[in-house]
Amino acid sequence: MNATGAGRAAVVCGLGTCVPPYALTNEELSKLVDTSDAWIRSRTGIGQRHIADASTATSDLAVEAGGRALKSASENGSSAVDAVIVATTTPDHPCPATAPLVAARLGLGTVPAFDLAAVCTGFLYGLAAGAGLIAAGTAERVLVIGAETFSRILDPEDRSSRAIFGDGAGAVVLRAGEPDEPGALGPFDLGSDGSGSDLITVRTGGSRDPYPAGDAADPYFRMNGKAVFRNAVERMTESSRRVLDRTGWTGGLPDLVVAHQANLRILYAVADRIGVDRADCFVNIDRVGNTAAASIPLALGDADRSGALSAGRRVLLTAFGGGLTWGACTLTWPDIRPA
Repeated sequence: MNATGAGRAAVVCGLGTCVPPYALTNEELSKLVDTSDAWIRSRTGIGQRHIADASTATSDLAVEAGGRALKSASENGSSAVDAVIVATTTPDHPCPATAPLVAARLGLGTVPAFDLAAVCTGFLYGLAAGAGLIAAGTAERVLVIGAETFSRILDPEDRSSRAIFGDGAGAVVLRAGEPDEPGALGPFDLGSDGSGSDLITVRTGGSRDPYPAGDAADPYFRMNGKAVFRNAVERMTESSRRVLDRTGWTGGLPDLVVAHQANLRILYAVADRIGVDRADCFVNIDRVGNTAAASIPLALGDADRSGALSAGRRVLLTAFGGGLTWGACTLTWPDIRPA
């Protein structure tokens, strides 16, 4: 899939991020479950994760990040949007979708708005969907948000998942533009493999396993860590290689890899396999943990604020998530100011 159909490209013109104020450190977590800072850091690279309080829902984080992205876009000449996409695994409710509420709270009127579920690959799928709306002429500007309150679906006694996941949101505004201008989304590579759907699950609550009347429900997130690790490295590497081949950059490699922050060892394994120096693989998982669909936009915001990301740098985005799903995309970073 190419984001530039019929000469119209989807161009990033705004970026906003949000994390809840409370950061749960490894030391604090070790008082709640049988774990330690050394155990968590050696296996994941995570030092803390932000946790939403009981009064904060996914829509609240999405509104905050979306509003900041709109503010950022307004400073670059593009304020209104024609559509809203919210990528999330943790919507406010099973029904209705969260995106229409987010659009209404942002004062965007009656624009089309929908949720997208691809777990940790959700933001990349959302970018592709937004780019498709622009390429088709259905929209001139699209707000794409990745937002999660993943802490709500974690088993309080599962030390592995509680160590890994955190809450947060990130958003970008896309506008119609030219394929060769900074910020234009390059080729996409997206994929899925439903034969691995049992590796990352929340089993109860859908039409296959509705909530029972008794106590047999399992409403919590479950993951086969070893199998996910192997698949994540393989799929992100393959997807990254395909888009880099199609992008055709001089020298072939990006200046910076901004990947889904799943696990530090996964990030470095992917960087090694595609031939990118580990120093050019941006890492913020130590500070925010794995925030699923919010991961890539949060990393983009932190990369910009840290100076790792600046106008003109060639960027590779890649992710892997439940489904199984995966994807990658390239762009040259534009001169924008995140909010």
